Amino acid sequence: MSNQKPTAETGGEKYIPYSERTGDSSVVFFTRDLSAEGLRRIFARVKGSLEGKVAVKLHTGEPHGPNIIPRSWVKSVVENDLPDASIIETNTYYEGGRYTTEDHRETLKINGWTFCPVDITDAEGVTALPVKDGKWFTEMEMGKNILNYDSLFVLTHFKGHTKGGFGGSDKNIGIGCADGRIGKAKIHTTPGSDDTWDISDEEFMERMTESAKAVKDHFGDKICFVNVMRNMSVSCDCEGVEAAPVVTPNVGILASLDILAVDQACVDLVYALKDEDKKDLVERIESRHGLRQLTYMKELKMGNDKYKLIDIDDIENGDKEITLQEAVKNVVPFSPDNQV
Repeated sequence: MSNQKPTAETGGEKYIPYSERTGDSSVVFFTRDLSAEGLRRIFARVKGSLEGKVAVKLHTGEPHGPNIIPRSWVKSVVENDLPDASIIETNTYYEGGRYTTEDHRETLKINGWTFCPVDITDAEGVTALPVKDGKWFTEMEMGKNILNYDSLFVLTHFKGHTKGGFGGSDKNIGIGCADGRIGKAKIHTTPGSDDTWDISDEEFMERMTESAKAVKDHFGDKICFVNVMRNMSVSCDCEGVEAAPVVTPNVGILASLDILAVDQACVDLVYALKDEDKKDLVERIESRHGLRQLTYMKELKMGNDKYKLIDIDDIENGDKEITLQEAVKNVVPFSPDNQV
């Protein structure tokens, strides 16, 4: 890598319609069943890629965070399908309930993550994973205990994000596996800057995505992705009880072996919603230039932005391919009264 600072591409605020995409396609499974049973059913479609010692990467949230994936859902998957798995997390770059390992463990108790081991992977140090073909990094520092696992189940609460525009699987592992002091600093802060969060827009998306690529490449084909489109505030779960109120309708759960396809499908489903239902989340995505996550994943050959959306809900008649419009046609406006 040269000493000259790379230049980020532009266009992260521009949504690319499906009809304008090129290349191969992947499979993305879809269910409207937002429940522990629905999560288990869709996970069954992709869990065959996992073997050996399995880590579950999810966002466990700040204290009392209202929008995180329900603990009972995750508990059902772990106890029934991954009895020897551990949840993995890293400490945060910002000061809060997960900044130190001690505080982080207390927050885990508060939020109910007590039914299986939770490995704060950077509690005792870091390891550097190579970033292949990156322009910002040649390596990224991760919690060293990530090396103790053979497979990774990336279980993501899809939602908005203050810096990324949206938080999907890319953000979950790109930020969530980077250690809390070195790796996250490399993604968020220009060395020597007085502004901790000075890296934004397309440059931030590219740095985060290169970090995610390091994790994905490390696990190879022993990785799978599930995104839960529920309680989608424009705020990340990092904001806990301070998160903006949810106004985007609940949609369902998606799963794939392709990180780009699953994140792209979630974004596409948001854009397929009625204008009044999608406007807040779309504004958050576009104002942060968050769509650069998707185009950069494609440039880095992390997956495909074309896919077949497979509805698994008709148990009697079997799977069928559906359109985005069919997937969202029966969603209802979000209300605290219809939360699941």
